[in-house]
Amino acid sequence: MKIITTDYQKQIYWKTEETAAEEIGCNNLIKIYPDYQKQQMKGFGGAFTEAAGFCYEKLPKEKKKEFLQAYFGDEGLRYNIGRTHINSCDFALENYDALSSDGEDLDLTRANQYVLPLMKDARSVCREEPEFLLSPWSPPASMKTNGEMNHGGKLKPECRKEWAQYIARYLCRLKEEGIKISYLTIQNEPEAVQTWDSCVYSAKEEMEFACEYLADALAGAGLSHVRILVWDHNKEIVYDRAKEIFRNEKALETIYGVAVHWYTGDHFQGLSMVKETWPEKEIFFTEGCVEYSRFMDSNEVNKAEMYAHDMIGNFNNGVSAFFDWNLLLDEKGGPNHVGNFCAAPVMASEDGLDFEKRLSYYYIGHFSRYVKKGACAAAVTSFSTDVETSGFVNPSGERVIVLLNRQEKAISIALGKDGKGKNLLLAPHTITTVCYMEEELK
Repeated sequence: MKIITTDYQKQIYWKTEETAAEEIGCNNLIKIYPDYQKQQMKGFGGAFTEAAGFCYEKLPKEKKKEFLQAYFGDEGLRYNIGRTHINSCDFALENYDALSSDGEDLDLTRANQYVLPLMKDARSVCREEPEFLLSPWSPPASMKTNGEMNHGGKLKPECRKEWAQYIARYLCRLKEEGIKISYLTIQNEPEAVQTWDSCVYSAKEEMEFACEYLADALAGAGLSHVRILVWDHNKEIVYDRAKEIFRNEKALETIYGVAVHWYTGDHFQGLSMVKETWPEKEIFFTEGCVEYSRFMDSNEVNKAEMYAHDMIGNFNNGVSAFFDWNLLLDEKGGPNHVGNFCAAPVMASEDGLDFEKRLSYYYIGHFSRYVKKGACAAAVTSFSTDVETSGFVNPSGERVIVLLNRQEKAISIALGKDGKGKNLLLAPHTITTVCYMEEELK
């Protein structure tokens, strides 16, 4: 039995202890049911934004290597998926699109400046070819009803085919650069009118764009393997949105799943409702960060526990892929062209020549390092809600259980089955991952 603990008070991060099974009681039992398997996990990753690429470019050569290992190497978070944007997003240096000056082709000059170098360097470190997800924040201003990339607006109806073909051409250009996109969302936060890059779609508009324009454009470009996800927004109405979209038979055939963010709270039940209603559809968590506009005064423990709590709730209710937001930000939480600063698990130093792993980095690692691609989420029962937990079965048959104690008190637990397992004391504000094979309990 392998027990990995992070205890910030003792300055312990990913401390691993090997221990044998022992006699356990049943009054404080946490139990995994490996035969009760749920969704298959696709992976863990973060976002390759222009802001992240800009900060990465400033790092010295050796620090770049260290950074890549921290996220994608075997001793780091072991990320195997990533999200990026087409055109600009709020975490870009300014608004921009990929239209060439003559409008006949797409120009990847901007992407090649900061975003693609980071993506290519990450590929070189990953143990296997990573899978990428692409999200638009806004079409070019000329295609929108408000004539600008910011402040919402809508895609002009007469531009739907043009925008779909633009996306398909962009994917082809990325493929030429050695970047294969496996997943695509229709629009980042399609109900939000933001001061930054944004575009509003109703559920009907999103469904029609996916089924009547985007799928055809992808097929015409030889990109039928790219899987389309809808929503890409907060969880509180994910079921409502899915119900409106999936009532259409063509949408059921065309759309791979739904994507969610965390900015309006847990709403884990909504995820479960989606998964129970459409079990064949995937649910991806595609963005979450600790916003300075709301949580500037939160400490590092609060930030880390925010991640772990949300990940546990998501995985227990059907989420099969986790994409954190920016991989790297500067000391202010940017750059961001509208000042929408936030925290990241890795933050650059003030001079930009070094970086620091924050506590949230280590909390994410309690999942991403030990839950393998192809693992299945498994049912877990617990004696108390004071201990938040999720369980998985890796392809090798290994059991993985993550235990989060957000309480001010230590909590004693027994983990195992049939009177055999491990008695553990979870210190206050700690996270623990336990990995073991079935035969270790015999």
